Amino acid sequence: MTLRSWLIVPGHSEKQLAQAPRAGADVVVVDLCATVPAAEKAAARALSAEWLRAFREPVSGGQGMARWVRISPFDSGLWREDLLAALAGAADGVILPHAAGPEAVRQLGIELYEFEQKLGVPANSTLILPIVGETPRTALGIADYAEAVHPRLAGLTWRPDGLADALGIGRDTGSGALGDPFAYVRATCLLTARATDLAALDAPCETWEDEAVLRGAIMSARRDGFTGMFAIHPAQVPAINAAFSNDPFTMPVVTAAADHVAAIPQVSAAAAPSVAAQVQPGLMPGLIRRAPILRST
Repeated sequence: MTLRSWLIVPGHSEKQLAQAPRAGADVVVVDLCATVPAAEKAAARALSAEWLRAFREPVSGGQGMARWVRISPFDSGLWREDLLAALAGAADGVILPHAAGPEAVRQLGIELYEFEQKLGVPANSTLILPIVGETPRTALGIADYAEAVHPRLAGLTWRPDGLADALGIGRDTGSGALGDPFAYVRATCLLTARATDLAALDAPCETWEDEAVLRGAIMSARRDGFTGMFAIHPAQVPAINAAFSNDPFTMPVVTAAADHVAAIPQVSAAAAPSVAAQVQPGLMPGLIRRAPILRST
């Protein structure tokens, strides 16, 4: 299964979770971290575990999708409860924010094995995706992931907001331009992942309404060599899927998808599936999805 688009969905939103399987994303990431208010964490875990179990099989008439969970970081004190919810629903993988380095992946791997044993999940079936470079120290150690690749490690991704907070600086989210620290982390994340034949996933574009910014971010990720990209709104998914296709003749569809989204100034979550439905028929029927292919469980 080729994983191009990774749609992040708040774990406490029953409405958005219900709509997510129809968005056309290759991966739905149930978020138990940044998008969930503290007061709703417990309810989000229960709802997420239920959703994960419900969608272990493809929806009727729909495509298969991988089901991942973004847990809370190790220093939060909440991550074990998040992990229990993820494994209770037999998630395909876990995203670890604020990963301190390869040792954090090894630690998470040990915890995953114990939960797999307790919950009857096949051993070593749950993959790991760390978010790298969220502090100056961890940014300087990104290449360490290539030294001894953990068998559960599926790929690498990065997040500019975490680094911005650590440095006490802002970002130009309007134009999509990256300052030097962010560009360094992005490039090192990309090169390390590709050097080890892992998935290299770009951070999400923070807009789905600005045609130029959305198109530029997606095309930059595709051009630079990323193998996939995160989405924060279902309306971003069709353009990401089109861009991360092997067939060069489908590249104009990215523009068509971005134009379509831009023509709807306020795309609601409820309308997103119809956006995908209108864009997808324009794709060539013989789309070849882009390698590398992650192990599916």
